[in-house]
Amino acid sequence: MTSSITSRLQEALDFLKVSQQYRHLPDLEHHGRYVTNKGKRLLNIASNDYLGLGSDSELQTAFLTQISQQSMPKMSATSSRLLTGNDTELQALENDLQQWYQKAAGTLKDSSPKSALVVNSGYHANIGILPALTALPVKTLILADKLVHASIIDGIRLSQSKLCTYRRYRHNDYQHLALMIEHAEPAVERIIIVTESIFSMDGDRADLRKLVQLKAADERIELYVDEAHAVGVLGNQGLGLAEETQTLTDIDYLVGTFGKAFASVGAYILCDDVVRQWLINHMRPLIFSTALPPINHAWTRFILEKMPQLNHQREHLTALTLQVRQAINPQHRVSTTQTTSQMNYDSPIVPYILGDNARAITKAQQLQNAGFYALPIRPPTVPFNTARIRLVMNAALTDEDCQRLIEQL
Repeated sequence: MTSSITSRLQEALDFLKVSQQYRHLPDLEHHGRYVTNKGKRLLNIASNDYLGLGSDSELQTAFLTQISQQSMPKMSATSSRLLTGNDTELQALENDLQQWYQKAAGTLKDSSPKSALVVNSGYHANIGILPALTALPVKTLILADKLVHASIIDGIRLSQSKLCTYRRYRHNDYQHLALMIEHAEPAVERIIIVTESIFSMDGDRADLRKLVQLKAADERIELYVDEAHAVGVLGNQGLGLAEETQTLTDIDYLVGTFGKAFASVGAYILCDDVVRQWLINHMRPLIFSTALPPINHAWTRFILEKMPQLNHQREHLTALTLQVRQAINPQHRVSTTQTTSQMNYDSPIVPYILGDNARAITKAQQLQNAGFYALPIRPPTVPFNTARIRLVMNAALTDEDCQRLIEQL
């Protein structure tokens, strides 16, 4: 790299610092539900460990005891799934996922089975599935919610071609979406609606039932729902918002991750078996990535077995979240139209809106000084002038923890 390029990079980095958008990797030590940052012990309210399983040492000990009594899974897959990375633990995990789905969908009228495909991460899933789906020579229109995750946006961009275009409808504005469907070109044979079920920064929900209604009115429509922040958190079996709203069987491509409430790593898609086979043949992140280590899949299976029995943790998480959400002044909420009495539980993600970057950084520092590991979220992660603290509740927190946090808000 030439010195002129290095200088230009440094100038761009300096501009990020001036605009309060510069990022760096934190130096953290993890101790259960606490982290140590710069020598100070802080209660962690920034991670996506929604059920508190990632800090549960007894659970980890039980897993290690269990696998020590069996044949120890390998520590590395050493190659992609299409070579030698398709270990028995991975195949068993996909079978477990299919049974988990079937149990959750079994009470619905149409409980036709879906197949599961495990990939290395939610990012791998979202940048791989849509480009693979749109590889067919079919005139396709992708309609995505304005606030979908960056990985979905990247997947959509990779899907663009002469036969595939995309538009983004206003966040959770289904009249706007319906208008886009109505105005789709006559040549469009396929419309893929893409949304998160729980949105990662605002913490609010998509109306999956409304989306299913739109799908039922137009045979060209397919639904792609990313449940990353709902899996484990919602539903009697922990299968997410689609289970809670009884829309499981209406969703064509249901994506979930293991890196949040599951306290593990990896992701999956539940879909028709023909689609699964197509993805195996066309999904580049799956084809060209070394698979995750079998021991990770064994841990995920261990957690998955317990997921339906974790309703107590989910109920506690709901109660904690409502306490904090209701304590936030309306001027710091995403929407000021809800009153405290009207407020419902959406998710464990509680945004504390501050507007400009400097205010968000100052508030985060105040919270850290008070003993809470909270971080400022700034553009481009969120829209300009919506910088915030992303407060994230988890089931390992106590009522006392929440009251101390509320005092700082």
